[in-house]
Amino acid sequence: MLMNSAKIRIAIVRLSALGDIVNTAVVLQIIHKHYPDASVDWYVEEAFAPILEAHPLLHEVIPVPIKRIKKTKSFKLLRETIRNLRSREAYDQIIDAQGLIKSAIVTSFIKGSVHGFDRNSIREKFASSFYDSTSEIPYEMNVIKRNVLVITEALHIPYDENDILLKEPLFPLRERPSVLKDEKNIACVIGASWPSKCYPKEHFAELCSALSSPCHLIWGSEAERLDAQWIAEHSSNARIAPKMSLIELVSFIAHCDLTIGNDTGPTHMAWAMNTPSITLFGPTNERMIFPTPLNIGIKSPSDVNILKINRADFSIREIEPDSILQKAKELLV
Repeated sequence: MLMNSAKIRIAIVRLSALGDIVNTAVVLQIIHKHYPDASVDWYVEEAFAPILEAHPLLHEVIPVPIKRIKKTKSFKLLRETIRNLRSREAYDQIIDAQGLIKSAIVTSFIKGSVHGFDRNSIREKFASSFYDSTSEIPYEMNVIKRNVLVITEALHIPYDENDILLKEPLFPLRERPSVLKDEKNIACVIGASWPSKCYPKEHFAELCSALSSPCHLIWGSEAERLDAQWIAEHSSNARIAPKMSLIELVSFIAHCDLTIGNDTGPTHMAWAMNTPSITLFGPTNERMIFPTPLNIGIKSPSDVNILKINRADFSIREIEPDSILQKAKELLV
């Protein structure tokens, strides 16, 4: 155990991105299992803070406005942010679960001993120089297992894969959205952070037309809304989902019977909530998910070097809708 005190203070620094935050949240149940009285805070990029704010296993969510500081170039906001970080009570253990220079810098302003990945386990090797202790965890390893290992090793908790496989839903569940009728519903996540990670809208339209259940098109940006509109116009079975907050989106996906989508945060929410999902991979691979009988990945034919992702790899276009349809029918039984 970390220490004999029944009440310890732990800080997790995982600033972004949405999918990584969603996947990392499983550690909260593991920490609670071994340190039921611990006080756990989470430092996160402010845009993603809402998904964590209602979490029953977190004491406090601390938004960090890094993107806003970069965008506005405001020295006043930067000074305020540093002052706020430095003013917080010391922690017994701080864990950088991201391993980037920006997350490491955030830990440097928080009082307490910092643990993170060693220099051979991360792309931005200089980040490891900010840590008091480190874990050697191969970068090529499954990302969810990596997230769990760096935190469990910091807290001297034994790793047990069943803690991941047998997890409870990771986020609170709201009531069933009214747009989901009493039939099987499918969520289709059509966007992603890179164009090469996006399954073509034409293929989504073909897939939705072949499925017998209503397909709700999840969108975030205006460009994604326009793609959803195009798909809905070309498939009578496709419906544009309403604009949702992160908390609403988690519950929407949790109430769907299947989620089909690109390698992005909303698709990972299905795994987080223990509901079936099919994740489509082009320039990335199945390392980004923790496969279960309900949560599977379909990879394009391209080879992926996880140490040097090729954002120009558009091979996701080569995944045939029929191959997704077959897996979808199996999961919807």
